[in-house]
Amino acid sequence: MKYFLNLFLFLSIVSCTQKKQPILGETEFQKKMNADFKDASKSPLKLKDRKNFRGLDFFKFDSTYVVQATFERTPDEIPFKMKTTTDRMPMYVKYGIATFELKGKEHQLNIYQSLDLMEDEGFEDYLFLPFLDSTNGETTYGGGRYLDCELPENGKIKIDFNKSYNPYCAYNEIYSCPIVPRENYIQVKVEAGVKDFKRE
Repeated sequence: MKYFLNLFLFLSIVSCTQKKQPILGETEFQKKMNADFKDASKSPLKLKDRKNFRGLDFFKFDSTYVVQATFERTPDEIPFKMKTTTDRMPMYVKYGIATFELKGKEHQLNIYQSLDLMEDEGFEDYLFLPFLDSTNGETTYGGGRYLDCELPENGKIKIDFNKSYNPYCAYNEIYSCPIVPRENYIQVKVEAGVKDFKRE
């Protein structure tokens, strides 16, 4: 009897081990995103999509897309209501302009600060960089992607496009996502970060 009990426990452990898939990802950022998307308490995925979820599709990490931009602060900007995919209109302010070179061309992107998030502990210094590029609607989500940024230092700000991610509404329409302002379109293919989500 004891033998069969031990055998049952062993087979149960093996079965659970086999079912548990390793977290996929080339970088820590990718692994963290995949872990969050698997976690029911954090994932934006619908239940049916999470059941078969193994990992998001990312471009291969490319240091070309890690840029040191010059940063111009725009302190006199008037706060505005940013359009979203729903009726929600969160308050943002244009914090500054990042200028950088990518693929032999100079580009500019506006960086924003959420007035609502500034009230939350831990988000006082959070900057929001939504952008559109020439991959949208092809290999990436048609509505553009987002980046989180830290406060600039000495007139410089690091932008790592390998950490660009999709709005949650790319996975589930129940979410309210800021619509990328048209002026934040850069005419280049940013083949870095997360790709468009393809449901199985």
